[in-house]
Amino acid sequence: MTSNPLLTPSTLPYSVPDWAAIKPEHILPAVKELMARERQIWEEVGSNTEPATAENTVHILEDAGRDLAAALMPAFTLMSSVGGTEIDAVQAEIYPLLAEHRNAYRLDRRIYNRFTAIDLDALDPETWRYVEEELKEFKRSGIELGDADKARLRELDAKLSALEVEFSQRVVKAMDDHAVVFENVEDLAGLSAERIEAAKQEDGTYRFPLENFTNQTLQMDLDLPQSRKKVLDASLSRGLGEHATSDTREIVLEIARLRAERAELLGYPFHAQAVAEAGMAKDSQAIVDLLGSVAPRAVAAVEQDRVKLEGLAAGSGVKAADYTYYQEKLRAQLGLDDNALRPYLKLENVVEKGIFFAAEKLFGISFKPREDIAGYVPTMKTWEVLDENGEGIGLFQGDYYRRPGKRGGAWMNDAVTGSLRDGTKPVILNNCNFAEPADGGASLLTWDHVITVFHEFGHALHGLLTTTYYRSLAGTSVPRDFVELPSQLFEMWAYHPEVLANFAVHHETGEPLPSELVQKLTEASSFGQAFATTEFLAAALLDQAWHRLDSDEIPDDVEEFEAKALEKFQIGHELVPPRYRSAYFAHTFGGGYDAGYYSYMWAEMLVGDLEDWFRTEGAKDGDGGLNREAGEVYRRELLARGNARDPMESFVAMRGRQPRAEALLERRGLA
Repeated sequence: MTSNPLLTPSTLPYSVPDWAAIKPEHILPAVKELMARERQIWEEVGSNTEPATAENTVHILEDAGRDLAAALMPAFTLMSSVGGTEIDAVQAEIYPLLAEHRNAYRLDRRIYNRFTAIDLDALDPETWRYVEEELKEFKRSGIELGDADKARLRELDAKLSALEVEFSQRVVKAMDDHAVVFENVEDLAGLSAERIEAAKQEDGTYRFPLENFTNQTLQMDLDLPQSRKKVLDASLSRGLGEHATSDTREIVLEIARLRAERAELLGYPFHAQAVAEAGMAKDSQAIVDLLGSVAPRAVAAVEQDRVKLEGLAAGSGVKAADYTYYQEKLRAQLGLDDNALRPYLKLENVVEKGIFFAAEKLFGISFKPREDIAGYVPTMKTWEVLDENGEGIGLFQGDYYRRPGKRGGAWMNDAVTGSLRDGTKPVILNNCNFAEPADGGASLLTWDHVITVFHEFGHALHGLLTTTYYRSLAGTSVPRDFVELPSQLFEMWAYHPEVLANFAVHHETGEPLPSELVQKLTEASSFGQAFATTEFLAAALLDQAWHRLDSDEIPDDVEEFEAKALEKFQIGHELVPPRYRSAYFAHTFGGGYDAGYYSYMWAEMLVGDLEDWFRTEGAKDGDGGLNREAGEVYRRELLARGNARDPMESFVAMRGRQPRAEALLERRGLA
């Protein structure tokens, strides 16, 4: 145990994990040992007969979780970013243990009573917030239940944890199981020679693994309708029984049933209400009402798009698999062709001259390459983040390429959480799934990929610029329907003329993106929102539908329920399938965003208002808000605060008023 790197504090700069030293066999022993140590401290606090104070309760409990958190963050990173048989097995074993560990704390009446006995008037504002949040979480977690119900809750959480892991692993496997294989190169008309060569297999076929969402970017470039249909059909069929090892249907039904029973046990009508109460929305019906208010406009916009797309199809008709293909043709007519944009969107430039440049303009921070600090794969890069006075405030690591075993999509996570009490500075990671260029070539992105890079870095800034005293309130430890605000807000800087001019240069010649393309890109910032909004709403409302059931209403057939739910919410459209179908909806059935996928749109309502603030009150001399003064307000009032105060207070402190629901429709060009 003494040689286990997860049981020994890292000696590397910023306590960054020694990725090369951590092996799958280290994770479970370390976590078990650290859970045991933490429980011993819980016992000491719970049995303490002295009057409860911040010093003998809050501080001791917060400190007790530091070592376990320091081990779990790199472990979770390897589970999601590396994967593989060994790590998958560890993940399957460890999640139920962690669920029980959490319940051992949340269902301990003695610890709850310690928190209730603390004199709130004697606390500073952040500690008051800490205690307030703990008391709410104890109640939401079942502290008022009797012993028999607590025992049942533990059973449910253990089962759910195991099922969510299995679902997530099957979703990753399904992307490979359902990879699209073409036998004839003629079927790949429209693809570049480089993409075709990269997909070629030893047997002469051409293989394309799937991305995590429904419509595949491959469809945008394939000229033959039958090829596009083959790709979409493969994507839509994931998890539905074609491959037994990645069939998720029974898991979906069981997760829905167990979550419904859990919610009822805790006194909620259904799981979606339990989730809503913990967020800013507070009420599941308010979520459905918001999504439902946007749905008719989105579907109507799809019908308007249909007319334009069928005109481009020249009488051949437009099916679901064709939508994004002809949408790209329409985009090209507007002067926005991804194939024309790609040479100007080199990944390294988007990162170092795009997101870093915008962050420096707003916050005065800079980024120094640290080649001496390795990642867990050779292609990772590390930068030290320096404040305006040259002092290091954290590390940023980027892992941008797709590989087998890595989960789909893009995300941010902490490897080390910044905390004044812990004396730690943040180590923040961004993960994406872009194709790695062959033989050292340039990684050229689509515009959607560029927005993904900016989006995830918005999350990273939330972690990097935190200044909270407590680790538990730091950075992204905010309600789920607020956490997407910084990420979506940072997307605006991709379109800013000064930022765009800095990163959008030809990867070979260094020539800037032509001015006419810059103008078109800016003008069309809301292009494609009919499709994007409809596919998102279909997934978000589907998520709500599964989690607004009681335990007696769980259906027998996943596909049938899905179709009825989309019809009920009037969001089903033949041309636009949900962004995620139930059988591969990892956000919700893999845990993390269960009954919470709506949060992207809820946060976007706030984002629309803050974008307006930057462009008006925050702007100086027509700079669109890209200045230190505006950035400092945003940093001070929102990013640095984490969950140290109610996030709505942070929003109002910056915007000066409550958010407007209309801002959502305005941002998406649907007003």
